[in-house]
Amino acid sequence: MIDVNIKGVLNGIAAALPTFKDQKSGHFIATSSVAGLKAYPGGAVYGATKWAVRDLMEVLRMEAAQEGSHIRTATIYPAAIKTELLNTITDKAAGDAMQRTYDTYEIGADRIAKVVAFAIDMPDDTNVNEFTVGPTDQPW
Repeated sequence: MIDVNIKGVLNGIAAALPTFKDQKSGHFIATSSVAGLKAYPGGAVYGATKWAVRDLMEVLRMEAAQEGSHIRTATIYPAAIKTELLNTITDKAAGDAMQRTYDTYEIGADRIAKVVAFAIDMPDDTNVNEFTVGPTDQPW
C-alpha cells in the first residue's frame, strides 16, 4: 500500500514536476479515497496512505503558489467506485464486507473521469483542490 499509494504518487510528481516548472504550468490530479477524509476501523494503514496523499497534494499546491509556477493540484476522494480495488483485499472478512457494500452502491469509473475533465477544464487561474465522489445512496 505504501509503495503504490504514497511512493507511486511521489514518483509521478517527480517525473512531471521539472517539466511543469519549466513551462510554468501543469496540473497534478491524485486519487485518495474517502478513507483519506474519514477513519474506518480495520483500515489504519490504507487510510494513513490516503491521508498522506491529501497532505502531499495540498502542500504541493501551496509551494507551487509561493514559487509562482502556476501548477494546479486536485485530489479525488472516491467512495464505492467500480475499480479493481476489491481484488487487492487479502483479508477475507474485510473483502467480503467491502464486496457487499460495492454490490449495493457501486457506480462506474466514468463518474471519476467526468470530475477529472471538470478540474482540467477550469481556467488556468482557477484551482479546485478536492472532490469527494460517490454513490448518492451510499452512507459512507
